[in-house]
Amino acid sequence: MAVLLSPAHIALIAQGVSAIVASRSADLHASVMRAMGAQISPDGQHITVFLRASQSAQLLADIAAGGPVAVVFSDPPTNRTLQVKASGARLREARPGDQALLRRYLVAMQHCVGQVGYGPEFVAAMLCAPPNDLLALEFTPETAYDQTPGLRAGTPLPSQP
Repeated sequence: MAVLLSPAHIALIAQGVSAIVASRSADLHASVMRAMGAQISPDGQHITVFLRASQSAQLLADIAAGGPVAVVFSDPPTNRTLQVKASGARLREARPGDQALLRRYLVAMQHCVGQVGYGPEFVAAMLCAPPNDLLALEFTPETAYDQTPGLRAGTPLPSQP
């Protein structure tokens, strides 16, 4: 299995940066939602993002119907941005063990968004989600792109050795 993400890309996602999830319907209408949390496996082969079901109806319907998934991970202080895509994803209920991960993500986001001038209360409100309203979206990235603003934006990432 080819390695798509470098250790630096895995570290970017693992540090808890902003994550926006998107898909599309069969007739190519986009659906987009902010993730309430994200996690990546140490080898970069598995990514999980958490969505509020009550706010993500179209996105969840598009993915359930077989739509592709794209997630943009961006570090607000540096604008370093990575996009990963997969042809599909699996949905599952959030588990009690996911709450610790979501708390760590909240603290990480409060730190990085705080560096651009927004207080912890703002981030807490943005990421507020009752546990019974959360769904986990799991996928294996198939393609990835550097989306950091500048000359390289949109450049596909090569497979890693």
